Amino acid sequence: MSTSFPKEKIKILLLEGIHPIAKEQLVKAGYVNTEILPKSIPEDELIERLQEARLLGIRSKTQVTENVLRSATGLLAVGCFCIGTNQVRLDVANEVGVPVFNSPYSNTRSVAELVLAECVMLCRGIPEKNEAAHRGEWMKSAKDAYELRGKTLGIIGYGHIGSQVSILAEAFGMKVLYYDIEPKLPLGNAINAVELDALLAESDVVTLHVPATESTANMVDAAFFNKMKAGSKFLNLSRGNVVVIDDLVAALKSEHISGAAVDVYPKEPRSTELPFESPLQGFHNVILTPHIGGSTQEAQYNIGLDVSHKFINYLDKGSSVGSCSIPALNLPIQKNTHRILHIHKNVPGVMSKINSALSEAGANILGQYLKTNADIGYVVLDVNENASQLALEKVKEIEETVKARILY
Repeated sequence: MSTSFPKEKIKILLLEGIHPIAKEQLVKAGYVNTEILPKSIPEDELIERLQEARLLGIRSKTQVTENVLRSATGLLAVGCFCIGTNQVRLDVANEVGVPVFNSPYSNTRSVAELVLAECVMLCRGIPEKNEAAHRGEWMKSAKDAYELRGKTLGIIGYGHIGSQVSILAEAFGMKVLYYDIEPKLPLGNAINAVELDALLAESDVVTLHVPATESTANMVDAAFFNKMKAGSKFLNLSRGNVVVIDDLVAALKSEHISGAAVDVYPKEPRSTELPFESPLQGFHNVILTPHIGGSTQEAQYNIGLDVSHKFINYLDKGSSVGSCSIPALNLPIQKNTHRILHIHKNVPGVMSKINSALSEAGANILGQYLKTNADIGYVVLDVNENASQLALEKVKEIEETVKARILY
């Protein structure tokens, strides 16, 4: 199967040191014009490069703004080689017909392992002992050092990461409570706390695994910390805007919270060359890590595989499965046809116009697949080969058309 536009001419730009396996997979699929850059780039340079590049791959630092999306009229898709998509204006991507893919589950194990490692470090007082040893002090003492076995771990957000943390914690002999706004079946012996306040009051360690939404913004504040068990530990490896940092500082200073581990922050440096500053710096009982929960070779490899395959499926077949913007549509390959992809405003009467346009072009519809969301409709049309070019021209003339092209 060949695409209507030669694969080797489709330029793909991958930023921020995405794992090389992504490029390997794209090149193997025929997309040899793939470039990897080690860092994010400024908006003006990104806009300039996207005048030629048709696919963009990023991690968490590159900001795909409204200006970027509206300027890049030839952009076919964006791939977030990470869990989140907060760095992309999804509403605008949806409006302009650009699918945005991510990899929400590929680094689950990496984050879960770091959570348990930090639980051990905090409960054994390792940060302070480590600092002392580097100063030449010998803090050999069992004072304020505890095993995880028999302690209660409270997990807020029982999704893919939270549930993995649950399994590992039970292997350490911990009792697990969890809270989620959606009904979730427990894994192992985990117990649904039902009420968040009950979890906070009973847990020796509380760990956050929630997405960045309007409802979670600043959800962890002074009132939250006051409800936690005195002397408990707190971890945030989810999203930086979930915690009011000044309130965490106050809880640490009062010693109501006896230790914390934080991997994400409200403001993070855009590159490794820039300084990092946080009110949490200087506490001997706080572990600060630079947003590396999912930064393992295994996770980056798996993410590279996952998102590159989504790219390939979209370029080769028009499959938008995994898209966080346009409707997700999966479809079989039809032999001896040409495939037209049509993204349009979701208003009444568009499908009637599409079918009329195809009729005018003398196109025989051998397959038609439609998926919509509130704003956008995505239809894939398999038509007879000798009428495809005229059919494309006709459907492009439809007023509600956002994007249309022949795939093969």
